Amino acid sequence: MRLTLDDNWTATTTGKPLRISPRFSFRDFSVRIAPYASADERGRYLMGTFGSTAWLWDTPDELRFDLVDRELVGAEFQIAGEAADAEDSARVPAIPLAQPGGLRAEEVRGFRLEVTTELCRGPGDTVLTCLRDLDVLDEPLDARIGIAPDVALLVQGGAAVGWSLTDPVRYLTTGFAAPDPAPPVAATRLLFTECLDIMTTPVFDDVRDRDPVALARLQALENNLMNQREDRHRADALAALIADKVEQYGNW
Repeated sequence: MRLTLDDNWTATTTGKPLRISPRFSFRDFSVRIAPYASADERGRYLMGTFGSTAWLWDTPDELRFDLVDRELVGAEFQIAGEAADAEDSARVPAIPLAQPGGLRAEEVRGFRLEVTTELCRGPGDTVLTCLRDLDVLDEPLDARIGIAPDVALLVQGGAAVGWSLTDPVRYLTTGFAAPDPAPPVAATRLLFTECLDIMTTPVFDDVRDRDPVALARLQALENNLMNQREDRHRADALAALIADKVEQYGNW
């Protein structure tokens, strides 16, 4: 399959998905699939690859390809900060299922991969789907290309129109650290949903307005995250952002 990623930039699918587990930074609201584990390694990775990448204050989504064989070697996606309503989220199609596959760039040159604008939360936040716009939901998808474990590109009309992350809680982490290989506990899943309920809905508008009820909810969430004894790595990943917001809005 030939896939359009930019207006005139294309890649073809391969049978070689990335074997790298995604790293979901809740503090940055981003998902990174890349082989580096430090800032220095990231610099070398960027020097040895091409594609879409951030530049100064510009933060598009990233797909990076090897300079020699032009195969996909890494990706980074930004998550929209406001979730679509429940009715639109329910319209995200369950089919087609994701088929494992990589990408090979048609040529060696840079391009820009625009960030998605709509976040659709699946039932229980077991899947996060990020779409170019809600018009995508008016037509069926052509394919889901599973470019990495639990990460898929959504294809419609021969173009990439979004991406999805299945079981996002499993991949919560901070910085360059790998996710905890142990499965998340039930309490973490509930706290993750509460974090999204605050950060991606109008509740956060109330937080910014310093509404006492919303601030009390935010502070209670921070306490619950800090006091959770199990699954500390994931709880800390969630608390990193929530604590920032408590400090920013809750101490006046």
